[in-house]
Amino acid sequence: MKLDRMEQQLALVIELDQLKSVLRRTRVKSAESRLENSAEHSWHVALMAILMEEHANETVDISKVVKMLLLHDIVEIDAGDTFVYDLAATELQAEKELDAAKRLFGLLPNDQGDALFSVWLEFEQAESAEAKFAKALDRIIPMLLNFHNQGQSWKEHNVSMQQALTINKKIENGSNALWVKAQQVIEEATHQGWLRNEEN
Repeated sequence: MKLDRMEQQLALVIELDQLKSVLRRTRVKSAESRLENSAEHSWHVALMAILMEEHANETVDISKVVKMLLLHDIVEIDAGDTFVYDLAATELQAEKELDAAKRLFGLLPNDQGDALFSVWLEFEQAESAEAKFAKALDRIIPMLLNFHNQGQSWKEHNVSMQQALTINKKIENGSNALWVKAQQVIEEATHQGWLRNEEN
């Protein structure tokens, strides 16, 4: 019985390798010639949670936040990555990601699969203190990479300052401090010409 359980767990472990091949829109700062993959993003933002816990609006269970961030994008194995500023694609993405979550967590023994699916769903619903903070981190880290790459994906996709403010305002739900930082980043990126200013 334990062997069957281990085989199910290992099946997901091997499946997770595919996340290393899911490319995002942001380039890696340390190797600007290549795009970041979703596995790297998940690792980076999970470490960020440990470092930035004190900036959450509410007291959070940081181990749960880290778990959410390590799990949140595994659905991209099936559903792919969607550019956050592509609103039409984002609407369609939710159903694809739900189907992916059911398939991937379904590879596990029922008790473990159900528990991890529940954590993933909590992140998606963004109602708990942990989910709000995890979402804030997930939103700000690509902004920071974009900023330190001279606005790379913002320029490539002609993103405006107004879009950046609207899409990323949810950061405030999880961390007022990070939202202040995000607004500073957006303001400076607009000043540098990396974000289009529709008011001009």
